[in-house]
Order: sequence, then C-alpha cells, then structure tokens
Amino acid sequence: MRLLLIEDEKELAAALAVALAKHGIVTDHTTHLADAFELTLQNDYDAILLDRRLPDGEGLTFVPKLRRSGRDTPIIVLTARNEPLERVEGLDIGADDYLGKPFLVEELMARVRAVLRRPTNLAETEIVAGRMVINPLHLNVAIDSTQFDLPRRELLVLIALAKRKNKTVRRSTLEEAVYNYEEEIQSNALDAHISRLRKRLADAGSGVAIHNIRGVGYLLKDE
Repeated sequence: MRLLLIEDEKELAAALAVALAKHGIVTDHTTHLADAFELTLQNDYDAILLDRRLPDGEGLTFVPKLRRSGRDTPIIVLTARNEPLERVEGLDIGADDYLGKPFLVEELMARVRAVLRRPTNLAETEIVAGRMVINPLHLNVAIDSTQFDLPRRELLVLIALAKRKNKTVRRSTLEEAVYNYEEEIQSNALDAHISRLRKRLADAGSGVAIHNIRGVGYLLKDE
C-alpha cells in the first residue's frame, strides 16, 4: 500500500511515516499543495492523508482540485481543526474521512482500511494465488489457513505481483510499491528481495512461482 502524506510538521510526518512503515505502508511526503498535486499526477496512491494548515494554503482546496482532475483517490483529513462544523466542511467538500489530532496510528489504519473497503474503491479485500490467501488491507498472508510471515519489503513485492497475477509487472511498478520517492534504490535491491521471496515461497509450498521477464519485470503464476 502506498500513501501520500501532505503535512508541514516535519517531525510529525517523519514519525508517522515510520509508524506506517511498521504496517507495511510506503509513504510519500510533501509539505506543499502544489507539490502534492504533481505527485498525484505522477503516482497512483491508495489513499491521501491531508493536513489543513499548509504553507501555500488551506488544505481543503486540494480536494476539489484533485476530483476535477479525474482522481477518486480516498482522502482522509488529519488536522487539529476538529470542531463539528469544520468536520462537516471537510466532508462536504469531498473528503472521505476526517480525523482530529492527536490520534492513534491504529485508528488511522482502521480508517484507511475502511475507506478502501468502500464499493467505489477497487482495492481487493482478498487475493487467492496458489495455496495462498492474501489480504492487502490487513497485510496478511496465509498458506492453507496458516499464517505466513514475510519481511515488509518482500510482503509488498508479493502483494504488488499478486494483484496482477498472470500479468507482467514492470520493475518500476514494483519499486514504487516498495520504496517512497525520496529513498535511494540500489540497482540490485529489487532483485535481492525477489530472490529471497522466491526461496521462501518455494520452501513454504505456496503453489506459486515468480518468473523473470527479461528486460521488463516479473510475473507471478500458479504452479
């Protein structure tokens, strides 16, 4: 899962990114609305976390601008401006949810999962691949009903491949699923993750195989 965080309190943003990473979430961060809009044009985000008080304006102005661009990405407003009428204003302008600061990361995660479960959102609640059942929202993988634990980056690679099972997934798409745009990616980092993931899947009898499509990317298929 990849989120965009629009928040000008850098310490809060850094702490939140670390906390979300523990839930298997890649977070891109920006402090300005103009940069945020450009990032939404360049990347496909599962959800957007939006502060209201930003250096270049009222955060809520971002919502209709994004909707006019044709993007229906779920938006959760995170703000200290949490009076009832302010919440109504945020929801009426098109935000999907509104969460007052301070908040627990667990509550934020529950709200993210809730907006992704809505019928208008295309996020899968369950993927079957081989003998595995994968839940992208809860970041759970089971093989024959037994929990199958994976390191975070390998889990994100698996989910990205499983969402596109039987289709070739470009390297750039997999890297976007695993790393945020500020991280420096070593040339062989993705290959190393996939090599270790292949071994774990084989050792666990997962019933799937990852194929290398030379010069393009990778493909996940049932064995």
